[in-house]
Amino acid sequence: MAQKTALIVYAHQSPGSFNAAVRDVAMQELEAQGYKVLVSDLYAMNFRANATQDDIIGDHKNPELFQYGDETTHAWMEGRLSDDIMAEQRKVEEAELVIFQFPLYWFSVPAVMKGWIDRVLTQGFAFSLQKMYNNGIFKDKKAMLSFTTGATQTMFRPDGINGDINITLWPLQNGCLHFCGFQVLAPQIFWSPAHCPAAVRTALLDGWRARLKGLLTEKPLNFAPCELFDLSFQGGFMMWPKVREERESQPYGLTTGHHLGKPLPPDNQITAQPADESSAKPACMK
Repeated sequence: MAQKTALIVYAHQSPGSFNAAVRDVAMQELEAQGYKVLVSDLYAMNFRANATQDDIIGDHKNPELFQYGDETTHAWMEGRLSDDIMAEQRKVEEAELVIFQFPLYWFSVPAVMKGWIDRVLTQGFAFSLQKMYNNGIFKDKKAMLSFTTGATQTMFRPDGINGDINITLWPLQNGCLHFCGFQVLAPQIFWSPAHCPAAVRTALLDGWRARLKGLLTEKPLNFAPCELFDLSFQGGFMMWPKVREERESQPYGLTTGHHLGKPLPPDNQITAQPADESSAKPACMK
C-alpha cells in the first residue's frame, strides 16, 4: 500500500508560538499513523505573497493587458509557472490531506497564506468552470483549517461582538477549499490560547492529538452540491426553482451561504452533520 501524504501549510513568524506547537503535534501524530508529512513554513520560506507577472516564466499571451488568471492558466498548461509555485503545486498533488495552520488575522488568513492561495491554486491546476465545488479537481482530497484566535469563543457567537464564526469561515471554506473540490473537514479552532493558563493550552494540544487519531474518518462539512444549480450562463448558475420550492417548508437555509432568506443552519461551518439534518436543532458549540 502506498504511503499517504499530508501537507501542512503553516503561517506563523515564531517557532515558539502556540501555532508551532499545534503544527508539531499534527506532524508527530500523522507520522505515527504512517503519513509522510510535508510542511510549507511560509514565513521561513519567505514565500512571496503578491501575485505578479513574475509568476510566469517566458512571454505573456497578452503583453498589452496582463490578466493574472488567464496568464497563469496558460503558464500552468505549458509548465511555465515560477519555481516556487510549481514546488507547492507538486506538494498539493501528492497530498491526500491539507491542513492550513495559522492565527486568525482580520477574520481571515495572514497575508502570506492568502498569497499562497492566490498563487498556488491557479486556474486549471485547482479549478475550472467545468470542475468546481463537489465536482472539483481535488474532490478526492481532504482539507481543513486549524487556527488560533485572539478573541474568546463567546465573541464569535451569533450574539457576540464579532458575529457568527460560521459566517467568518464561509469565504475560506466554501469559496477557496470547497470551490477547488476539497472535502472540507470541520475546522480546529483554538480559542484565545494567549489568554489561557499553561494547563489549558496543554489540554488544547491533547484534544488536537486525540482528534487527529480519527481525523480521516470524520464526515466533511455540508455544502450545496452543483446538481442543485443550473450550471449555465443562460441560467445564471442559479438554484433550480424546484429546489427552492422544496426548501420552502424547511426552517433553516441550506447552508451558511445559501440561506435562502431563512435562519442559518446551526453551526454549518464548524460541525459536520448528515445532509438530512439541515433542519435539525442547533448543535452544541464545541
